[in-house]
Amino acid sequence: MNKPRDYAQLKSELYADYTRHSPQSAALHQRAQQTMVDGGSHSLRLIQPFPPRLVSAHGAYVQDADGHTILDFWQGHYANILGHNPAVITTALARAFESGFGLQTGFTDQLQIEVAEILRKQTGAERVRLTTSGALATMNAIMLARAFTGRELVMKVGGGWHGAQPWGLIGVNFQGGAEPWRVESAGLPSALARQVVITRYNHPDILRAHFKEYGNQLACFIVEPFMGSGGFMPATGEYLRVARELCDQYGVVLILDEVISGFRFRAGNLGTLYGIQPDLTTLAKIIGGGMPVAAVAGRADILNLCGRAGGNKVRFLGGTYSAHPASLLAAKTLLTHLVEHENEIYPRLAQLGAQMRQTIERAFAAEGIFARCTGHPNETLRGSSLAVPQFPYDEKQALLDPDDVNDPAKCDVELRDHLFQLALLLEDVHVVHGGGAVSTAHTEQDLARLGEACQRVARRVKKYL
Repeated sequence: MNKPRDYAQLKSELYADYTRHSPQSAALHQRAQQTMVDGGSHSLRLIQPFPPRLVSAHGAYVQDADGHTILDFWQGHYANILGHNPAVITTALARAFESGFGLQTGFTDQLQIEVAEILRKQTGAERVRLTTSGALATMNAIMLARAFTGRELVMKVGGGWHGAQPWGLIGVNFQGGAEPWRVESAGLPSALARQVVITRYNHPDILRAHFKEYGNQLACFIVEPFMGSGGFMPATGEYLRVARELCDQYGVVLILDEVISGFRFRAGNLGTLYGIQPDLTTLAKIIGGGMPVAAVAGRADILNLCGRAGGNKVRFLGGTYSAHPASLLAAKTLLTHLVEHENEIYPRLAQLGAQMRQTIERAFAAEGIFARCTGHPNETLRGSSLAVPQFPYDEKQALLDPDDVNDPAKCDVELRDHLFQLALLLEDVHVVHGGGAVSTAHTEQDLARLGEACQRVARRVKKYL
């Protein structure tokens, strides 16, 4: 059993150096704390001791209030597959606003049809319903599944993140196999935890055992074919095939959460590459082109439950900003671009992703530190544009599921999640969860800069290991 390392001195040094490095962002953070909780409105962005405050963003780079030009691999929560503010989208939006179109009207328009048609064609879905966030998409997909089956239990993967919604706020944080799982947010009924079954990612035998025990009570199994914040790991082909077979056997709705993976690996959903047709797919992030667009796509008989044909049984009715005109114009523009240039974009992203992972690992190895990136492709995914450096204590440690990478007894979680990010910011490089994604705006020169920054970080960290 490995004990977490003592990084108190390193953290103190990094905080002091970062405060000197970014005094304007520090001052703005103090101002923000006077009116906003913790100084902002999205907890993940509010890093300690304070976040960089941006003034502009373009391509692979952002500029902060202190005049730093920061190489960014966060890219809008991995949504900006073309980089920040790509001209193909901003030009279309500018023209629309100039012509008197783009803000909320409260009417339907042709864009809704066109975006839904693209999503339907590229995913094999029968019906599509648009919304504004991944959390709303996964919540409503679960509601649809519960209504369709008449069952209450929801199965998800331990460590899987499906947004800040009731069934998603259980089984997220690592707890070392302890049971029972608990609700991870105050304000929700504790009894909600009894409605969620937590299984393991990429462990078909455990999945079979859980279906054997709970299958006749399950409404749905929601799973990411590529794990996002749980560690950037693809599902094995066997795992998803077993999931599809078990869902069919027990009459369970299979929901593939593709909020991150949708349009990341191809101009469509990832399930298609696995040969898996889910009952419902949730999409967001990339499909909005930098604007708030999300969707639930899938079987007509399930989605119709939120429409007239199903008696409007599920109140997935939309909100004021659902199918917002400017958002859908960005979505249509981006999706069309990805479809038309699929054969150029995705091989290039795969090449850059491989280079990013190799660069990070080599930079740490050069300083005698073992780092192994997750985000590698597998037998199904021929390429990946994502990477997170993990710091396992044992070089032979398997990294198959969130329990492997988030167990502080197996991996140095604090180094990955916090210290590495802050040390890189001192090099004017930005990551979240220790890693990130390349976009079409990134270059080989950018990755060389990342490697140099990682090596300097490794040089600084190694005396504390």
